[in-house]
Amino acid sequence: MLQRSGMLKKNNRSMTFSLCLTLSAPLWLYAAELPPLPEPVSNNLVMTTTVAGRTYVASFMGLASGKTHADVHNRVWQWTVGEPTWLKAPAVPSRQRLSGRLASSGVTLQNHFFIFGGYTVAANGTEVSSAEGYRYSPVTKAYNKLPDMPVAVDDSVALAYNNRYIYLASGWSQDGNVNLVQVFDNFTQKWSQATPFPGTPTFGLAGALSGSSMLLCDGVKVSYQTLPRQYQTQAQCWLGEISKSDANRISWQQIQHPTGKARYRMAAAAVQQDGKDLIVFIGGSETAYNYNGIGYNGTPAQPSAEVWVYSLTDKSWLKAENTRAVMDLRTLVSMNNELYSLGGMVAGQNLTTEWIKHQIKLLP
Repeated sequence: MLQRSGMLKKNNRSMTFSLCLTLSAPLWLYAAELPPLPEPVSNNLVMTTTVAGRTYVASFMGLASGKTHADVHNRVWQWTVGEPTWLKAPAVPSRQRLSGRLASSGVTLQNHFFIFGGYTVAANGTEVSSAEGYRYSPVTKAYNKLPDMPVAVDDSVALAYNNRYIYLASGWSQDGNVNLVQVFDNFTQKWSQATPFPGTPTFGLAGALSGSSMLLCDGVKVSYQTLPRQYQTQAQCWLGEISKSDANRISWQQIQHPTGKARYRMAAAAVQQDGKDLIVFIGGSETAYNYNGIGYNGTPAQPSAEVWVYSLTDKSWLKAENTRAVMDLRTLVSMNNELYSLGGMVAGQNLTTEWIKHQIKLLP
């Protein structure tokens, strides 16, 4: 099997976010009282929802401080807003030989957390992409197994649409990147295929959806021109418009990249500010790296502090102030138009327990 890690590591590829954001209206009231996670973690999937007036936040799986294959886990921490501490929740189930996973994708839909894919890492470096999906209730703390996705993927982008559909765009599938946009219909509990992603297939790309518009950027491509194959960041942004009559039909158009320098494992979110519908990209690294934060080329990856903001209203990129640098993100949490990441890697590939506030300050 191939390996993403550059040696053998990604028979799979070593890549997760991005990330889309999870909205929670009351959460901002407690912004000054956000308890840190009980343990440092990176590449964790963070989601939030409000049910019957109570807001829940959960951190699923990820990588612990040792940053070896043995530190990939399936632990879950859950916090109820207003409570003083996090509580351990049931671990994410797995039918695979190894239970811990990285680079899973997920969304909040109908007051549940949906978790898809990811990959396991064996002691010899072998990575295996997962086709499994689960629906988790933060109220009952119970999991329900979902039908396996047609093609196992990790490090893909998960987006929820119309309170019914979940899109998994591109990502890595065992031996290489795929251009698929797999669609799960939560009403029928069936999978289908949407219009394929027309850009260069990547893993660790980021994206978000606002209304019927999705924006996907960057990630890591595979170059087969030399042996061993190379993993390189890919600067690209594609805007997709979902058909009002057919959720499986997406009209794609490439838009200008904001900087020309790609980022890997950043997170994206859809927000509204100053009357504009915005897609915001936070964090990531310009270095394509293995799960431990070391680049495939042997160079330690460093997180980016740049904030990219695309206005769907104006169809243009807007300038914004930098934020605190962080990488290896899966998702963002929104608090009254202010974004937070929870966990991830900061400078020196160090894992964190912190909520990091990413205030979106637009520049003239």
